[in-house]
Amino acid sequence: MTRSVLGIVGGSGLYDIPGLEKASWERVESPWGDVSDDILFAEIDGLPIRFLPRHGRGHRVSPTHIDFRANIDALKRAGVTDLVSISACGSLKEHYPPGHFVVVDQFIDRTFAREKSFFGTGLVAHVSVADPISPLLADACFAAAKAEGIEVSKGGTYLVMEGPQFSTRAESLLYRSWGCDVIGMTNMPEAKLAREAEICYATVAMVTDYDCWHEDHAEVDVAAIIEVMKHNTEKAQRLVLNLARNFPKEHPACPIGSDRALDVAIITRPDARDPALVAKLDAVAGRVLAKS
Repeated sequence: MTRSVLGIVGGSGLYDIPGLEKASWERVESPWGDVSDDILFAEIDGLPIRFLPRHGRGHRVSPTHIDFRANIDALKRAGVTDLVSISACGSLKEHYPPGHFVVVDQFIDRTFAREKSFFGTGLVAHVSVADPISPLLADACFAAAKAEGIEVSKGGTYLVMEGPQFSTRAESLLYRSWGCDVIGMTNMPEAKLAREAEICYATVAMVTDYDCWHEDHAEVDVAAIIEVMKHNTEKAQRLVLNLARNFPKEHPACPIGSDRALDVAIITRPDARDPALVAKLDAVAGRVLAKS
């Protein structure tokens, strides 16, 4: 079996966890562009951990300008087998108040200004994202949250909007009518790219506010969100510690094939592939490209 390496992508406060061992920030270069920040290499109870600040330390990069391809490629190069996204979000449901966590299982991608695939002209591939969340990893995140006494729900749909502005009220009401549970700006195309890179992926959505649909709450306020985020960060730190301490040291096969997603995805014949694109895909798709 493959040795497990747990990746965490999220806010800067997550990287101040007491108990991190052998911690060092390292730059991982990617042929796909600028990685948001250095990656923190560390261990928790002997489990290798890789932390990446999605927006960079100090929150320098807006959601639209994150180079998601570079981030996922760099995490793959750092050995990550399982990636947990810990993301602030707005609530589209009355019963998910600020401070509540949701381990989602579906996404609706409404982003439009982002590169969404490692593949393209010269090397075409189509992976399935019918079930974008890896179930064993989601189960582990949910169990860790419950063990830490965090108010958490399992299952739900995350609407990913482009941003950086928050929703109009009409948009918020529309997304509620679609049955969405939470709304944020960061998990797409991150989840799609993780699947292309054969990394198991799960999202813990941390509710910071009710989106603007809620009649009894004012429009989304950044200062109020930051205050809730402080409390959410402390809970997320405890969740990560619990998750890592109970995580399997050997990576189990994903029951939906997240870690083998490219087995039947690449369509372009070997003799028709662009050598330059093949070279860029050495980390993401090297496992399958080496066979053909």
